[in-house]
Amino acid sequence: MNTLNMTKNCIFTSRLASLLAAVLVAAGSAFAAADKVYVADEESSTISVIDAASFKKIGDIPVGQGPHNVQVAPDGKLVWVTNNGEPGKPAGKTPGQGMPKSEHGAMAGAGEVWALDTASDTVVAKVPVGMHPAHVVVAPDGRYAYVTNGGENTVSVVDISALRVVATIPVGASPHGIRISPNGEQAWVANLKGGTVSVVDIQTRKQVARIAVGKGPAQVGFTPDGRLGFVSLSGENRVAVIDPASRKAIRKVSVGTVPIQLYATPDSRLLLVANQGTRDKPGSSVSMIDLESFLVVATVETGLGAHGVVIDHDGRRAYVTNSYANTVSVLDVAQRKVIASVPVGNGPNGVSMAP
Repeated sequence: MNTLNMTKNCIFTSRLASLLAAVLVAAGSAFAAADKVYVADEESSTISVIDAASFKKIGDIPVGQGPHNVQVAPDGKLVWVTNNGEPGKPAGKTPGQGMPKSEHGAMAGAGEVWALDTASDTVVAKVPVGMHPAHVVVAPDGRYAYVTNGGENTVSVVDISALRVVATIPVGASPHGIRISPNGEQAWVANLKGGTVSVVDIQTRKQVARIAVGKGPAQVGFTPDGRLGFVSLSGENRVAVIDPASRKAIRKVSVGTVPIQLYATPDSRLLLVANQGTRDKPGSSVSMIDLESFLVVATVETGLGAHGVVIDHDGRRAYVTNSYANTVSVLDVAQRKVIASVPVGNGPNGVSMAP
């Protein structure tokens, strides 16, 4: 890279960092995302914004190509989204190209993670990461974001204040879903083609264990009390329950076809699992697992291609993206029924809201 280009890049990064800092200061202590739900519309290259009070779509935010996963930061001030970079950029061949969506292949080409300000719902930062980025999570202290790179079997660690990757951690084959443990000490990674869950130590930034779980691990999760961990097994139509202390799968629970995302209620009593199915034979339900008996106590019909799921901070509502229906279902957790259906962009995938 010549000196002129290096100078331009430095100026660009500096301006982005300054803008991001200004956003954080301006936001103060207000949690701007508290009443908003953010949805990654993978086929529309947008983020849909839903008002959680009225169940109405209130905005579209143009982002990079093929936004796959979205995550609101713990303080609610920023939303992070994985994508393929600027619209119109030539995309490489997806490793999963030609596979059914049930394989949940990663995105095409080298990717980026973008940050959106929840007060203005505008893009305020862009950070290059690895090949075929899939999911992103933010540490509880808000200092670092972690991105799974499905095309190179790594996790990128992004310094949020510096807006750059500061570490790259080798993990298992085709890393996809990722979540931070409730104590903030570990990141668990579902290795889609490896049949394992990688345990990454946040402090040392190293993989410290790899848990054998089964076929097609797509997303991991935890109970908020830290008692249990989980991973959806898209190739088995089951969820593996993991003991975080022993780092072993202790049982499996049968759910619907091709389970993808899962999320536990704040009281650690229920686990909701979105059953996507395939494009030819779509799933359209959410399985609700009782975490004392480990039985499916309800199966709620949502929409075609039920994929992403998130539960609000008080455990009253769950939001489920329906990838083949281009909608988000709002589910009343206590009544175990859908109370609203919200049209969004094409191919809704990841979904998130402020904790």
